[in-house]
Amino acid sequence: GILELYCNGRKGNERNRNGVKENESHFNSTPKLRLDQTTLWDYWVGPCVRNLRLYRIIGCLRDLIPCQYSLQSIMGASDFSSLALLLVCSLWFFSDVVAEKHASITRHYKFEIKLQNVTRLCRTKTVITVNGKFPGPHIIAREGDRVLVNVVNHVANNISIHWHGIRQLRSGWADGPAYITQCPIQTGQSYVYNFTIIGQRGTLLWHAHISWLRATVYGPIIILPKHDTSYPFPKPHKEVPIIFGREWWNADTEAVISQALQTGAGPMFPMLTPLMGFPAHYTIVLLMTFKPKVKPGKTYMLRLINAALNDDLFFSIANHSLTIVEADGVYVKPFNANIILITPGQTSNVLLKTMPTAPNSSFLMLARPYFTGQGTIDNSTVAGVLEYEQPSKSNKTLPMIKPALPQINDTSYAANFSRRFRSLANAQFPANVPQTVQKRFFFTVGLGPAHKNQTCQGPNGTKFAASVNNISWALPTKALLQAHFFGQSNGVNTNDFQALL
Repeated sequence: GILELYCNGRKGNERNRNGVKENESHFNSTPKLRLDQTTLWDYWVGPCVRNLRLYRIIGCLRDLIPCQYSLQSIMGASDFSSLALLLVCSLWFFSDVVAEKHASITRHYKFEIKLQNVTRLCRTKTVITVNGKFPGPHIIAREGDRVLVNVVNHVANNISIHWHGIRQLRSGWADGPAYITQCPIQTGQSYVYNFTIIGQRGTLLWHAHISWLRATVYGPIIILPKHDTSYPFPKPHKEVPIIFGREWWNADTEAVISQALQTGAGPMFPMLTPLMGFPAHYTIVLLMTFKPKVKPGKTYMLRLINAALNDDLFFSIANHSLTIVEADGVYVKPFNANIILITPGQTSNVLLKTMPTAPNSSFLMLARPYFTGQGTIDNSTVAGVLEYEQPSKSNKTLPMIKPALPQINDTSYAANFSRRFRSLANAQFPANVPQTVQKRFFFTVGLGPAHKNQTCQGPNGTKFAASVNNISWALPTKALLQAHFFGQSNGVNTNDFQALL
């Protein structure tokens, strides 16, 4: 095949590389090439392997073999066997290089934690960011890759970064929760997160994991399949990350959560929920928001990320159906839905098939909260606009079609949607789960009022508290990591701490 690539089209009476005409008499006068083991290595395989340049193999063959004649007519049987050996060695070398090209690699990132002025709703606010970006930079890797992220803290707040959904197999110290798996990164200090992505592909999320700094410190993790491994669905025309951002307050988010903890009430209303970092309230959607453009007759993969602090979100695109193919880094059996539910920290890849021809309208992408708990919540609607590329340029304003979303407390729709998730469970991506259950656990997780013998600003003078099985977590005076490191575990858990086993 290599010889054919070079020889294709070369005939007698044509010019060679140096512009000299070649004819049959020139080829007839070419002496036969003798190949022994020394010649084979010194002149053929050796230079090519030692220089690690594939084109040297082509160059060696090009210069040593006249292309006009078959190898059998130029060499004897023994010489031809030697050349066959060379080609086998070359194929081995090629395969080794290809395997090296497709092997897992180490990907390096640097996160500079710094202050940045950000303007939203005609007001400029100083927020904590990564590399001055809001939302933060993409982490892009393939399944099997090792990821190193050097985080340098330039702000007054302590910081840590959590890689939400990454299976930290034998790398728990890289998980990121402050005071649990690591001490937070102090001002002027740095920390290198080191983990390998194993058995996951799809979309995940990274964010700060101390207090409410994750309100502005977050970004996507995009995990591509291994080389030579395709998606278990048709390859999309384009992939588009869509991030439902943390709720946006004009006030300092650290002051917001501090006030909520002191008063016992829920946090004050945010001004809006950003979409891709843009203000995305339905009433200002025409002024500034996320407006992806699509081509008709194409399939797009939307990488959906709910980076909100508190809000479960219903999401829909007017007059378009979505096919869910992945959730939280795991492929699922594809299913269609006009409206999806995505909760804080959850991610999902969905396929959007556009209309065959460009319509004379744009389509609103809307999201608003799903909430059934006590207390008050901001029920505003997040908005973006899906626009089709038109065959001819026009300044004409197209009408926008609005989708219908469920009511804020539509538990029936939420439960029915969640029940549809199933593992892909095929030969390539099996669902290896235990078939025998020895013990069952039942957990209820909720947010409700807690009585503390004091008057608070929660419902009916109570204090809001999260609970598991109606038991709230009381922050210890010693951090878990500190207690373990210094051998001070005795007394960290009180006598009424419930055992699970």
